[in-house]
Amino acid sequence: VQLQAFGGGLVQAGGSLRLSCAASGRTFSSYTVGWFRQAPGKEREFVAAVSWSGSKTYDEDSVKGRFTISRDNSKNTAYLQMNSLKPEDTAVYYCAVRKVIRGGIMRSADDYNSWGQGTLVTVSS
Repeated sequence: VQLQAFGGGLVQAGGSLRLSCAASGRTFSSYTVGWFRQAPGKEREFVAAVSWSGSKTYDEDSVKGRFTISRDNSKNTAYLQMNSLKPEDTAVYYCAVRKVIRGGIMRSADDYNSWGQGTLVTVSS
């Protein structure tokens, strides 16, 4: 599976963006998808994940209630809807898939591969 993340940009605090993670390959629907982000000078951190079937999601506490992860397997695409954005959300956002087919939701980047190139989200105050 190859992934490409896009949809980032510059937005004012309180605004919204929707990130997309487009996948190539017929097996996308068999993999849990995770979104991670990396701010300048900081380590990559987990944001959210959606199970391979789309039936389960998990959001990190820092984005809970503001971000929503989803997927459309018919379009080989996962999404991250980001509302009420804050300056501290500024980062490069990456999507990735679990290393194992039909694996559960995990929060460690070590459990994911096929990382997309990332898309920059900048939130101004």
